[in-house]
Amino acid sequence: MLQDAKARFSELVRRVRSEGPQHVTVHGRDEVVVIAAEEYRRLQGLQTGRALVEVLQATPYPEIDLAIAPPTYAPVRDVSL
Repeated sequence: MLQDAKARFSELVRRVRSEGPQHVTVHGRDEVVVIAAEEYRRLQGLQTGRALVEVLQATPYPEIDLAIAPPTYAPVRDVSL
């Protein structure tokens, strides 16, 4: 059973690389989409919080002093199968 799961996962990865994103269904419903790492990074982009900073800077209450800390990044966890 484990060998079959590994083989099928390898095939899924090959299809993602050759055909693009692959939908995984459970009981006939889409549950997840598997995409290539490059595509994930492209979609995620660099999350800097710039939009939030711009909204806060455009406030009608400039007398309120807000200290903005430098951004921190939470890396994506690698999973070994």
